[in-house]
Amino acid sequence: MPSKHDKADVYEPSPDLKIWLAGKLVPTAQATVSVFDHGLLYGDGIFEGIRVYGTRIFECKAHVERLFDSAKAIRLEMPYSREEITRAMHDTIKANNVTDGYIRLVVTRGPGTLGIHPFRTSGAVVFIICDRIAMYLPEMYEKGMDIVTAATIRNHPNACSPRIKSLNYLNNILAKIEAIDAGCLEAVMLNHEGYVAECTGDNIFIVNNGRVQTPAPHCGLLLGVTRAVIIELARARDIPVDETTLTRQDLYLATEAFISGTGAEVCPVKTIDKRPVGNGKPGPITKQIMEDFKRHTREYRE
Repeated sequence: MPSKHDKADVYEPSPDLKIWLAGKLVPTAQATVSVFDHGLLYGDGIFEGIRVYGTRIFECKAHVERLFDSAKAIRLEMPYSREEITRAMHDTIKANNVTDGYIRLVVTRGPGTLGIHPFRTSGAVVFIICDRIAMYLPEMYEKGMDIVTAATIRNHPNACSPRIKSLNYLNNILAKIEAIDAGCLEAVMLNHEGYVAECTGDNIFIVNNGRVQTPAPHCGLLLGVTRAVIIELARARDIPVDETTLTRQDLYLATEAFISGTGAEVCPVKTIDKRPVGNGKPGPITKQIMEDFKRHTREYRE
C-alpha cells in the first residue's frame, strides 16, 4: 500500500545541528546510537518533549520531574542528576542558537543483548535534540481542526501505564494512522472502559455550560505539562475546571473543544467525528485560554 505522505513532509535534519549525546555536543552525522540499544530494539526508554520560549525552557522542572518519574516506573537508572540534565539542555539550546524551539530529551536503556532482559545492558544513553517545530497549520489555530474517534483504545493502565512517557508509542501511532486515513491530524482515544482518555499526542478539553472539562487522571492518559498549565490559567480566571469521566456523547454535545500539548500548544477543535462542535468555530473560552497561554509563554521565567 503506497504511503500517503508527500515527500515534502519528510524531515531532513540540518547537518549543522548540534546534538547533546552522552555528555558531548556532536554534529548530526555523529549523533548515533547502537543497533543493539534496547531503546531501538524494544522501545525500552523514556523521553520528554519540551518547548523553548525566548531561550527559556518552559516548565523545565515539571518536565524533568516527569522524566525521572518515568525512569523510576520502568526501573531505568538515570546516569545524570536533574541539575546535570537541565544544564545539558541549556548547553544544547545555546549551541544551536535557538530562541524559540523544541527539545527532545531521550533516555534509552542502552546497548544490550538481543534478548529482552532489561538489565543485561551497558547502561542508559541520554541524548538531547533542540530544533524548531510546527505541529499544525496556522489556519487550524484560527478556524479549528477536525478530529475523529479512533477504534484503537489507549493502553490498559495495568499493561503499560499511559503516565509513563515511554519510547514505545505504537499505541498512539496506530490511532494516528486512523486519523490520517480519515483526513485528520488528530484522533481521540478511548480507554478500556470506553471513556475518553486523550488524543494521540495531545490532551483534550471540552466546554459545557461554561465549565471546562477534561479526562481525569484515572481515565488512562498522560498527565500533560501543558494540560496542567491550562487548568491553572483557567482557574485563575475563575473558569471552573472539572477533571472528570467523559464519554463520546459528551464530546458531541460540547459547545467548545480544544487540544493541548507541548508541540501543539493550544488548538481549537471544530468537528468531532464530522459533528460540529458548537457553531463550528472556536468559542470564547477557547480563545481566552489560547490568548492567556500565549501571554504566559512570553512572560514565563524559569
